[in-house]
Parts: sequence; C-alpha cells; structure tokens
Amino acid sequence: MSVNGKAEVKRLFIGAGCNRIVNNVSWGACGLVSFGAQHAVAIFSPKSAQILTTLPGHKATVNCTHWLPSTKFAFKAKHLQQHYLLSGDADGVIILWELSLADNKWRHVLQLPRSHKKGITCINGFMVSPSDAIFATSSSDGTVCIWDAVFPFSSSGGDCKLSCLETLIVGSRPMVTLSLAQLPGNTGHIVLAMGGLDNKIYLYCGERTGKFVHACELKGHTDWIRSLDFSLPVSSGEADSVLLVSSSQDKGIRIWKLTLRGSLANTEGTYRRSEISLASYIEGPVFVAGSFSYQISLESLLIGHEDWVYSVQWQPPSMAAEEGFGFYQPQSVLSASMDKTMMIWQPERKTGIWMNVVTVGELSHCALGFYGGHWSSDADSILAHGYGGSFHMWRNVGCSTDNWQPQKVPSGHFAAVADIAWARHGEYMLSVSHDQTTRIFAPWHNQEPHSDGGFWNEIARPQVHGHDINCAAIIQGKGNHCFVSGAEEKVARVFEAPLSFLKTLHHAISEQSSFPEDLQADVQVLGANMSALGLSQKPIYVNATHEISDNVGNDGLDTLESVPDAVPVVLTEPPIEDQLAWHTLWPESHKLYGHGNELFSVCCDHEGKLVASSCPVSNSSGNMVMASRFMESCW
Repeated sequence: MSVNGKAEVKRLFIGAGCNRIVNNVSWGACGLVSFGAQHAVAIFSPKSAQILTTLPGHKATVNCTHWLPSTKFAFKAKHLQQHYLLSGDADGVIILWELSLADNKWRHVLQLPRSHKKGITCINGFMVSPSDAIFATSSSDGTVCIWDAVFPFSSSGGDCKLSCLETLIVGSRPMVTLSLAQLPGNTGHIVLAMGGLDNKIYLYCGERTGKFVHACELKGHTDWIRSLDFSLPVSSGEADSVLLVSSSQDKGIRIWKLTLRGSLANTEGTYRRSEISLASYIEGPVFVAGSFSYQISLESLLIGHEDWVYSVQWQPPSMAAEEGFGFYQPQSVLSASMDKTMMIWQPERKTGIWMNVVTVGELSHCALGFYGGHWSSDADSILAHGYGGSFHMWRNVGCSTDNWQPQKVPSGHFAAVADIAWARHGEYMLSVSHDQTTRIFAPWHNQEPHSDGGFWNEIARPQVHGHDINCAAIIQGKGNHCFVSGAEEKVARVFEAPLSFLKTLHHAISEQSSFPEDLQADVQVLGANMSALGLSQKPIYVNATHEISDNVGNDGLDTLESVPDAVPVVLTEPPIEDQLAWHTLWPESHKLYGHGNELFSVCCDHEGKLVASSCPVSNSSGNMVMASRFMESCW
C-alpha cells in the first residue's frame, strides 16, 4: 500500500509466444523486436530478453509486423526520435503504431483504410526520408496494395497522412512475400518484387506517385516462393546494381542481379560490368523503367538446406566504410529453414562463389524448424522464431574468428493459457496452456542485482504433453514441490520436482551457494525422460547417473551415458529454449483415474492434501453436469 492509502500496481513480467506465421517478426532500427502474440502485438528487447509491452487493438490473429525503419536502414535512423510499426491481422486489418524514443511511449496512430478483404500475408517498405515512407501489403484475397505515408516531424503533434497509391490484382494465387527497393542509378523509380503460390518472381516498376506496371518475371525456382529481399545499391565505382535474394520450398536460394544498362536516349548505352564472374553468365530478361533499361542476371544458386527455406535477409548496411554513398552493403545473406538451421552465406574473396560460412540451429529432435531469421542492426546477433512459438538468438562473441553463442530470449505460451497456480510459498508461478505445455516462471534474483526483484524468466518446462492441458493445482508432496494437471484426456497426472529443478530454483531465488543436504538426500530423482508418445515422463534417478555439476550454465550440458535423450542439469542462469524443451522435465509419479471425459478443472485445499477434479458428463436430458472426485495427495 502506498502512503495515501491507494493500491499501486506495477507490471513485472509478460510471457508470450510468437504466432507461428512466416512474416510475423520484425527487428527495428530502434533495437526492439515486434511479433504477433495471438491478437496482440508484443514488443521485446533483445538486450534484456524481456517483453516490454503488448499493443492491443487487433480483433484477429496478428499475421505480420514490419518496422519503419527496419534494421536494414538503421544506419540512416540514428537521429530519429519517432519509429513506426505496421501490423496486419487475419481479418485484413492493418494498424500503424508510433514509438517515441524520448519517453518510450506507444501511440495508436491510425487504422489503415480497409483495402484487403482477407488476411494480410506480408508487409514490406522503407523510409524515403525521415518523414516519408512507402510500403506494400499483400493479402490472401489476391491483391497487393502500395501505400505512401507522411509522418509528422516531431512528437509535439500532427497527423500522419496515408494514401493508397496503387492496388494490384495478382489473381487467384495470392502473394506471400514482398520486397521494395529503389532502382539503381538515381532514376527515381521503385521496384516491387513479389512471390507466392507459384514458382515465379514478379517484378513491378513504378514511381513515388504510383503507376506501377508489370515489368518482368523471374523463373528458376521449382516450388512456392517464400521470401524475397533486396539489397541496397551495390557500389562498383558507382551504384549501378542491386541484388535480390529469393528462397523457395524447393530448398534452394537464388541471388539475382539488377544492373542499370543505361538511358534509352543513349543509343550507345551498354551493359556496364566492371568484373565478369562465372556466376554472371546466366542472363535473364531486360526490362524498362521510365527512360532506363535494366538487365537481370542470375548471380548465384545456394544449395545447403535440407527443407523449405522460409526466410532470407541481407545483412544490414553499415557506416564503417565511407564509400560512395556513405554506407557499405555487406555481401552476406542470412537464411532460415524448416530443417532447424540458420545459415550465413558469403562469397569467397578469390572465386566469388557463394559459400555457407556459419550454421546455427536447434539440431535436436525437440525443434520443429524455423519460420524466419533476422539480423540485428550491427549484424552481431541473429534471431529465429520457430514452429513452437519460441525464439532462438545467437550472438557473435568471437574477436578474430566467428563464435556464435546462444543467448537468452523471452518465452511464453503460443496458445491460450488455461490455468495458473502459485507455488505454496510463492517462489514461482506455474501455468498450463492449450499449446500442450506446462511452464514455470520465476524471478532470477542473481541475474540483475540492481533490478527490483530481478528479471522474470521461464526456468522450467515440467510437462510437455500430447493433449491440450486445461488445469493445474500445486499440492503437498513428500516435502517437495508437486502439482497435478488435467488435460483433454480422462486422467489427472501428478508430477514431482526433481533434484535438478530444486537446485536451479535455489540458484534463482537465493543468494546462498550451498544447497540443503537433507533435501538432497531425500530427493533421489534427478530429472525425467519423455516417452515416445509424449504422454508419460519417466524418472531419471541420481544413483543411475554420473554426478551432476552444480555450476552448469548455458555454455555446456553434462552428458549421461545411461540417459542418451534427456540431460538434466543444474542451471546457474536462465535456460535457453533447447534446455527448456527437453532437459527441465519433471517425472510423473501418479496417474489418477476415474473420470469418463476430459478434465477441465482441478483444485486443492489450503493444506494441499486434498484434490478436487471435474469433467463434463451428459445426463439423461442432454444437459451438462459436473462430476468431481476427491483424492488424498499424500502419496
């Protein structure tokens, strides 16, 4: 209670998972990451690994977000005080948000005029000037809209002016990826690349006022186009070309080169190429934009992924080399695939042949592939989001050579949270969800000593199930942490905390380094293994394994010869996704039978010794009534 007698409420933690949609995540030039979390837009800081806020406003699932400016234009946005974010949902609604860096406050600017009748599939654009932007939106209704936005110069006031420049009808096969760029040569023309549910890349050219016309088609991929990204102008004496990278469900990545041939008024205009490489001999079509013509050639074909390549992105330019136009476009591409890996591709200095130079990823069986990959503005961090709504981030901590190490990221449920329960002494919070997981969140006091109570993190995922979990209750066990959960099945399951979790919790909430020896002697279960069907979790006993270390961080995992799958460890810092998904399971100690239908509610008495569970049943009149069972929980 405050001095004046009024209650004060302070937000300490937000947990949320990412919607598993390809274009859902965007990394802004302001250093923040946006993503859709069900019907809300969530914002998290990679530096603190915490979700800062959520932006409510959408009434349907958020499909995609895009920052203006994004990390690609961070070198131009160092002095901007207002950054803008676009978000589109499954109903075709697009909302524009404003972030003021001066006070870190968000503002709902406007909702775009309803131009799409179905869900938004992609948003892409760039800042033409600090107060002017152009962006394109695509939808599953078969249309692509091109927009112009004029922003106020300061946060003191003013309205954003937004207009639709063009609406392109692309037919019955909708576009799922877009990329916008300015054509090289300072011609004032803009090129729009789009791809979707066929094997072609479509190029449209237009001006700042609109008038976009079909220029040409690029053929080569043999399956759906999943991602497109233009580089900034590549300088070879002058900025006469841009590169377009494309990825497809054919597992391949292609790099295309758009080169300015010259003005049509100049009859002697030739195709200027300062250096001819083996990769530049395959020439594509020539298209005209205004009074200029451009040659397209296939620069390289990148083969290395073993599954669909959902995302490709050029490394953001930097101001490190003051060449030509004041920035340097690195020849480096990041790709993310459903084969559970991200790769960085670069050309060799001598031959110019593009090679895979870095591979990172969750190679274990607990990952189900990546939906997108993103660079930080300084290119020393890369971020992926996966099928399970999780984030994965790596940071290059090497000096002379690359050394990419996994980093902490926020986490949470990616489906509806059905129930939450506090530990009996308030050390942590347990939540269950229809994403078929049970998660434990707790403040990690040793992580940030200067912060109020420490940052909250997910410290364990005790149950990974094969059914949607509806309910949970913390109960009293043998002097240990226990809970009972009910799911879309007829069985209530009881779980007991293993020794690895108890020691991890001790590190998180206590400044003392020693662990109580009496509790260590009583608890003989070290961790748990998941069964093949994903229902029961079998215990791993201490006397059946090697002695575990009390100082295992995220850099390494202990190996246990007798347990080839799970590796329960004691964590001295918040775990990363791979550890959470497989190495922090709790063993299942009991199954409680008796119900005839799925469970949807459980609770316990204040002493934690009695559990009540309920399920729906049908009586003779067809109405739903409740059936409850009471069980002693002192097993």
